[in-house]
Amino acid sequence: QVQLQESGPGLVKPSQTISLTCAVSGANIRTTYYAWSWIRQSPGKGLEWVGILTYSGSWYVSPSLRSRTKISWDTPKNQISLQLTSVTPEDTAVYYCHARGSWGQGTQVTVSS
Repeated sequence: QVQLQESGPGLVKPSQTISLTCAVSGANIRTTYYAWSWIRQSPGKGLEWVGILTYSGSWYVSPSLRSRTKISWDTPKNQISLQLTSVTPEDTAVYYCHARGSWGQGTQVTVSS
């Protein structure tokens, strides 16, 4: 079973860019036909789909985040990355990595001045 471990900057200021990483073990992201998703949950809200990276390397993002988001992979490190630019307090959330029914424990991102 694949294991996922997210990491990120924690506390950031508005307008900054955040980069989150999902370290994958138990599967090779380049040779496994999985799709790798980022999902977030803001305080008091439900889960929000952020985007997905397919096994071919194509990536798709929620329309509401499309202009500020990029998803990529680092195959030598076997990691999935999420970059979100121009963050606002509304981006405060726990960000999760998901694949094939497996979830990471999430990484908290707080946007505050």
